[in-house]
Amino acid sequence: MRYVDQLPCAIQEEKHVTIPMADGIKLSARIWRPTASDAEPVPAVLEYIPYRKNDLTSTRDAIHHPYMAGHGYACVRVDLRGTGESEGVLLDEYLEQEQADAESVLAWIAEQPWCDGNTGMMGISWGAFAALQTAARRPPSLRAICIASFTDDRYADDMHYLGGAMLSDNLAEAGTMFAYATCPPDPAVVGERWREMWRERLEAARPWVLEWLRHQQRDDYWRHASLSEDYSALRCPVLASSGWADGYSNAVARLLSRVDVPRKGLIGPWSHKLPHLGEPGPAIGYLQEVVRWWDHWLKGADNGVMDGPMLRAWMQESVPPSTSYEERPGRWIGAPSWPSPDIAETVFPLSAGALGNPGEPAKEREDRVHTVQSPLSVGQFAGKWASYNAPPDLPYDQREEDGGSLVFQTEPLAERVEILGAPVVEVEVAADAPVAQLNARVSDVAPDGRSTRVTYGVLNLTHRDSEESPQALEPGRRYRVRVPLHSVAQAFPPGHRIRLSLSTSYWPLVWPAPEPVLLSVYEKGSTLTLPVRPADVPEDKALRPFGDPEGCAPPPVTRLSEPEQAWTVARDLVDYRSVLDIVKDRGRQRHEDTGIETGLRAHETYSWTGEDFGSVRGESAWEMCFSRADWDVRVETRTVLSSGKDTFQVDATLDGYEDGRRVFSRTWNERIPRENV
Repeated sequence: MRYVDQLPCAIQEEKHVTIPMADGIKLSARIWRPTASDAEPVPAVLEYIPYRKNDLTSTRDAIHHPYMAGHGYACVRVDLRGTGESEGVLLDEYLEQEQADAESVLAWIAEQPWCDGNTGMMGISWGAFAALQTAARRPPSLRAICIASFTDDRYADDMHYLGGAMLSDNLAEAGTMFAYATCPPDPAVVGERWREMWRERLEAARPWVLEWLRHQQRDDYWRHASLSEDYSALRCPVLASSGWADGYSNAVARLLSRVDVPRKGLIGPWSHKLPHLGEPGPAIGYLQEVVRWWDHWLKGADNGVMDGPMLRAWMQESVPPSTSYEERPGRWIGAPSWPSPDIAETVFPLSAGALGNPGEPAKEREDRVHTVQSPLSVGQFAGKWASYNAPPDLPYDQREEDGGSLVFQTEPLAERVEILGAPVVEVEVAADAPVAQLNARVSDVAPDGRSTRVTYGVLNLTHRDSEESPQALEPGRRYRVRVPLHSVAQAFPPGHRIRLSLSTSYWPLVWPAPEPVLLSVYEKGSTLTLPVRPADVPEDKALRPFGDPEGCAPPPVTRLSEPEQAWTVARDLVDYRSVLDIVKDRGRQRHEDTGIETGLRAHETYSWTGEDFGSVRGESAWEMCFSRADWDVRVETRTVLSSGKDTFQVDATLDGYEDGRRVFSRTWNERIPRENV
């Protein structure tokens, strides 16, 4: 990251501005804008998230918001209702109230004397969701959006459920927001009301996983705020980005193909990071691209921002398996439209434990059957659904995973193969239980046998025909099912093999089925389809290069204790208990511009015993601390999720501390019926 201090415009900052909502609640905003905007109004850009602008995101915010302000924009960073210094309570993600508040914030911004009436929205993750969801409501001032790491489908392509199977991130994200939604405001900002505001948040709190478990199928809860329900609702231009290591790698291409507005897509090798902070690298000069986008759509500059391909993607080279990478070797490629005319679907038949020759007639193949009943340990090296690259959380060598899977692979490749898009597995299967999973992985197998996972997909077989009305399997009956895998750009070198692995569990990335399942896979008509792209598309060489990452220097932060990261797999061969233990501790640090000290520690554990499917258990525990000379508070949350054949069990606690003394405590113990999951 190159820090710049010479920008086209001198700027000023307002650290706490209140924005009134219709019901009397006031939201807290931080605003950076050109000094000249007092006399010469400028367009404004909103980022709208729940992650505490005054401390926890202040370093990140100070890199990009002053940068854009220095290029002629009023940048408004708002904490959602019930977070940071904003009044009210936050009860769940993406509620109607949240989007109504966003519309009110945009209307307020557009009416300010320093704004010319034109607005944009930007953000990553929640901020991108907020921008996309608000844009679909068509507020009159909103002219364009820039979004990163998002989805348009809250049920099928978020951290909750995948292919109708529940992700462990359903628990992990619930634990995250259980903590964030119960943190106090800063008394240096809101004054003596801070205790009252904090108490209101604590009293209103509940583990969000309870609500998410009550909606195990696609229903109106998930349809709300999902653009996939009506793509025509989006009428403003969109710059959409993500990373191949992120859980949100699918929505960029889907958006490009289904909306009818000016649009550009960008997918790098990154985890859940903004592209100018991208890890694994290479990071790019994303803020320069964003400024160009705003210049064109908010100021009307004829700067060629819509020139070039619709999608730019990082074609990843083959790498050995690792749980983290500093850089992913590769190159930028382009697609003029999406779906790309350069891509050919290449179909590999499943044949005698191999991926047969593309185009082999199905009628010439035997209808051999293969069976698999995967141990619960398949998945312990799967990594996170969405990598944050801290701690190292990418999938490790898949050879041990493949030992509990059905494996089909090509002969060593005679020539290079590159894919861009979403592979698809179509198979005929039969199960001996009414609820079963099919987990599919494509890996790059080096000549020495090391296996690097390239992409994967999951299907709860009860959702084979419908996400709204899943149907139990009839044991022994054959079904033809389709499993889309995550989108990816990947090169397979000559001499390597392409491997397809099929398993009946992928725990703890995916919550297991209620009981062990013996799955039969029939060869005849079963295929893997890869989106193959030529390796020598001439237009790739003419792509405009990205600039180096740059932004403004953040204010100083003093580290008071060292961070801790851990990702440990342990197995006891006496009682056969296995545990995946994850620690993410930022350590304590002091923000020198405000004097506030913060500490954040998250600890997740996922455990099981032998092949006892009733023993699976996940726990998410958080501790968040805030202090100043005369102020010391702490929030501790703990959520435990376990399951039996017919129910989920949630046990949770919330404790609030002031000056080391517990001032609030609540416990939840609830059972929720399990519905074909």
